[in-house]
Amino acid sequence: MSDTNSIFTDVIPGAAHWSMTMKKGTVLKLKDLEGGANVSMLFYNPTNLLERYNAPDTLKCQHTFKLTTGHCLYSDMGHVFCSIVRDDTGWIDTVCGVANKQKVTDKWGARDYQADRNQWKQNGYDALLVEVAKYGLGKRDLAANLNLFSAVKTNEVGDMAFAEQHSKAGDCIELRFEMDTLVVFTTCPHPMNPAKDYPFKPVEFSVYEAEPLAADDPCLTSREENGRGFENNRRFHAACSHH
Repeated sequence: MSDTNSIFTDVIPGAAHWSMTMKKGTVLKLKDLEGGANVSMLFYNPTNLLERYNAPDTLKCQHTFKLTTGHCLYSDMGHVFCSIVRDDTGWIDTVCGVANKQKVTDKWGARDYQADRNQWKQNGYDALLVEVAKYGLGKRDLAANLNLFSAVKTNEVGDMAFAEQHSKAGDCIELRFEMDTLVVFTTCPHPMNPAKDYPFKPVEFSVYEAEPLAADDPCLTSREENGRGFENNRRFHAACSHH
């Protein structure tokens, strides 16, 4: 997508957090500006915040451990929040969650906002908590999240290792939203990132109008289960239109 066609574009600095409601039929494009970024992301139904992203259902219905182009992201009510229509990295971590304050302190030392201002070492868990609190949500509402631009791979005996230099400067991920969705995300580092110094990695995000869904769309056709997910969305929107 050409950046000249974006509805708006902004940059989120490293160790920050943000949220927005993406409308059905729009695309969220995220760009790793320097390489080595991480975006921990969660999704909620803005009209029913009890409905949120479900990692186990997303993985098992598409028979995968990783997510990338062609996959759909499911709610715990069987709806498709969004489809991954572009992933330059080829692998989005789905299982490692976010770091908490103690983990960040142990790895990179203690800092606080009062002393360090924007160079403080925020952690992903607290960053997500601060953001969801804007919508009346709390600790019990933090489901398993995605880590965009990050990959964790296993060896032959099942040990997991962080894939260093996985995302390069300029790599993009695009999510096409199939229903109105509250998107919550943070740019704090991945919990397994072995960097010696705390990585402050900015991410650019842009919003676009999506092309109409085609009958041969890869996200729709990649799995039989995805066809059912899109049908669930069709019924959901049909019911909403009659209220």
